Amino acid sequence: MSKRKETGEGQPENRNFKKQRIHDARTIAVQYNAEAGPSTIGNGVRRLGGAIDVEKFVEARKFEINAMQTAQKTASGAATQRVWQTLPRHLRRRAASHDVRRVPLRLRDRAKQEMTAVKKKALARFRPKQGKDKRLSRTETFLKRQRDKSWLETHIWHAKRMKMQNMWGYRLAVTPTEKAFRPSHRASVHGSILHDASYQSTIQLQGPEKIIRSVLDGCCDLQGPGPGAKRYLPGARTIDTHIYEPGQYPFGLIGPATIFWRPIPAPSKLQSPNAEAPPQESIAEGSQPQKRSKGKGKAKQPATKSADSDAVQRTVWIRSHPAISENVFAAIQASASSVLDAVRKAAPQGTQIDEIGIELEDLSGQLNAFEIMGPKSNQVLKGALSPASHDAREDFNKFWASMTDLQTSGSVPRGMIIGFKVLDPRLKFPPKNAKPHSTSASPIIIPSATLAQSEIWEESTRDSLRKPRYKKKDLDERRSKNLVPGTPLSPLRQDDRVPVLLIQRSIERGTPSNDLALHGWTLLLPAGWSMPFFSSLTFTGTRIGGQRERQTQAFEAGTAYFPRDYPLCAPYDAYAADRATEEQARWARTPPAKRANYEKLGTRSPWRADWGVVLGVEAPAPVAVAAPALVSTQREAGEAVQGEKVQPWLLRGSAVRGLVEKLLAIRGTGRSAALVDELNALRGKRSLEPLETNSEAILKGALVRVRITPFTRGRPQDLALIYAVDDAEAQAWRRLPRRSQATDEESTEEQELADARPPQTSIIGYITTGNFSLSHGEGFALGAVPLRHFLELREQTQRLLSKELLVKVRDRDGHKCRAAHIELLDV
Repeated sequence: MSKRKETGEGQPENRNFKKQRIHDARTIAVQYNAEAGPSTIGNGVRRLGGAIDVEKFVEARKFEINAMQTAQKTASGAATQRVWQTLPRHLRRRAASHDVRRVPLRLRDRAKQEMTAVKKKALARFRPKQGKDKRLSRTETFLKRQRDKSWLETHIWHAKRMKMQNMWGYRLAVTPTEKAFRPSHRASVHGSILHDASYQSTIQLQGPEKIIRSVLDGCCDLQGPGPGAKRYLPGARTIDTHIYEPGQYPFGLIGPATIFWRPIPAPSKLQSPNAEAPPQESIAEGSQPQKRSKGKGKAKQPATKSADSDAVQRTVWIRSHPAISENVFAAIQASASSVLDAVRKAAPQGTQIDEIGIELEDLSGQLNAFEIMGPKSNQVLKGALSPASHDAREDFNKFWASMTDLQTSGSVPRGMIIGFKVLDPRLKFPPKNAKPHSTSASPIIIPSATLAQSEIWEESTRDSLRKPRYKKKDLDERRSKNLVPGTPLSPLRQDDRVPVLLIQRSIERGTPSNDLALHGWTLLLPAGWSMPFFSSLTFTGTRIGGQRERQTQAFEAGTAYFPRDYPLCAPYDAYAADRATEEQARWARTPPAKRANYEKLGTRSPWRADWGVVLGVEAPAPVAVAAPALVSTQREAGEAVQGEKVQPWLLRGSAVRGLVEKLLAIRGTGRSAALVDELNALRGKRSLEPLETNSEAILKGALVRVRITPFTRGRPQDLALIYAVDDAEAQAWRRLPRRSQATDEESTEEQELADARPPQTSIIGYITTGNFSLSHGEGFALGAVPLRHFLELREQTQRLLSKELLVKVRDRDGHKCRAAHIELLDV
């Protein structure tokens, strides 16, 4: 027997019956009543209005009045959704269910009828206990809450919509409150996603060009072109490099940084016609770099003037992660001191020249940055930004006209810089995205120093724009006077013109590959203007991402993310320690029957990777997972098992792949000497002294990053263990069908191989980042292994006549060991 209610025709109730029921409930019944009198006198002539009997008229319309009242009650009773429930899910807000002002204007009248007026009673705990003179203002209350961390200018917007966390001295957004993640990935691949990166630190270095080049060469990555290369000196491009302790390469890795020069002005604007000539090599005795740091408690000293008026005074900005800002500042300061001392000693005796100073300043709090990624980022920026009309540069006008039809920012040169002035984005709010023409071809854009010119480099300009001249209410008042509502405001002479820098940004592998490549822009603007620009950019439909979305972009592109994928660095150790403390506390709160028994699983270090043990410079510590306090499994760097001094270090960069190929051609003990020769050759290019460390210790302490793809099935997780396999097991794994040919069910041979637990002595590395990759459609991971173990894997492939390196991967809380391909990560 059917459980549904049967209709008169014997058919079950369906959606059409529901619509008909709601329609009937909202229909007002009508009735013709002759007692109200005839409507015509005769011959079709309508009767003119005259005196009526009120009682008789109301009696005649009694049915209609009752019908209207009944229809109102039935219509409200038949409604199955409130107004805020009719909105799309991405527009629903919790406050909209009880606040009429949160509902769109077209539905506000209906929402008022649904809501019953409730008179709120002031609670005693909210009553002010102090007088009006002693109350803290809203600004003072917010400043009081920032004692142990700093807020970004967009903090309140993010705090209402995202999960916040204290990180690196800031209160940053980690992830949106919505549970779905795929929309954020689709936005970065097919649309646009915005991230507030104003927490990135910026250091300014001023001084003679030749001195600055020597300072940067002493602490930057030695692989590839340096910051002083010809392609970067004009200031039309940025260079992505890594900062090391001065003169310590390849040891002392601090972290990644982005460096770019201030473009040289046109010759007509220089004070001397020979201003582009290089500075002299002689520098006065006793010169030291001048320090200027704002907000970090260091003394501010005036910059000294150059002795040679023809010397080019240049400015460089170094942008780095906030976790290493202090270390980068100290490294540049130390490098500058050593360079000035070396030039002082090389100067001939009796030379009478003035002192040449280098000015080092921390610009934290003076610049804001937005990272907008995705193919639609060009149209979003074109619609939200309005350049000032007085820009007479032909190359900029050509570039800005091509932004509409630019399919992706990946078609422009990497690291290209565009400087210009824009109007207050609130004048044309709400913005409209530019619509590209599919038939048009992407134009060819050439970077130039003229195109990169911007007034944002001037400190006086940034200080004058610290606060917008007009508030939002002032602009709304001007907008209310427009004859046509919704029309943008015409810019006036007193309106602000904001200088900005637009920098091309790409997340991709260093070598050509089939991995995902993400392209976008970095927008630099003066402090105080985050919310005006942020509101316009978000109104275009751009999604907002936090730290998780930014990390996932690097993971999907197959590149390392700092500090998560930088083992043996100080920020990585801090990150690993915080994660270990949190995970161990969560593990201790879990009942024994519901948590992993790492001792039975044979997991040597479940909370953090013991890189010292993997490299062979430390002895493995006993498993102590049940201790209430975190027990570190690592000892200080440099300790060795047999007394040999070994310093662990990370081998990375674009020249790693070629270096590994050279080492493979050498057999025996000559590899360590060849590695030292290659490193000394890199140091010689920057005029650094050769390494004096034992060559065997250098090879033993080297760690390289790898990418791992499962061979048949599996999804590696963070801190998963990487095992080496012998020749027989490697051949057995290769006989199994590939992932594309594998079925859902495991074969007997695959189960036996996966259940075989290798000894702990065969652990050669750990996974730093692992998860299911949406771009690859399978499990994917990034990890690190010692260089000598990677060379052994390459030798194994040569013995087995195979091209793919094979290892086994096991999650720290798992039983199965899955085969995976391992590949060198050269970024």
